[in-house]
Amino acid sequence: MSTFEFVKWVHLLAAAIWTGGLITLAFLVTAIRGATEDIEVLRATARRFSLVSWIALGTAVVTGTWMYTDLAQSWSEFSLKGTLIIIAAVLSLFHQFTAKKSSPAVRGIIQLVIIIVSIGIYGAAVTLFP
Repeated sequence: MSTFEFVKWVHLLAAAIWTGGLITLAFLVTAIRGATEDIEVLRATARRFSLVSWIALGTAVVTGTWMYTDLAQSWSEFSLKGTLIIIAAVLSLFHQFTAKKSSPAVRGIIQLVIIIVSIGIYGAAVTLFP
């Protein structure tokens, strides 16, 4: 396995963990809310997911940047995916810092938008590597 193939493998794994975690968390939150009124259970779940999520997103960004520079692609080829990554990261950061003050409905809407944008990143990636 070449270095590029390994970096690509790590990149895809990190992206799958991040996006899959977002989708899983959406279902877990509704299950936890239905099972208990103890908000600390929900907060503990969110904290643990946050740790895994930021590590996966950071890994995906670093490995993606590595692959992008290794292939020497122009910004115009990467701009859609790069823009969506920035939007997803900013929304995730916003969500993390405002979650305690926001209503469950607002948190859910923000989370849904993050999921939609993250799925859009996959669509943009397909256009980079047909």
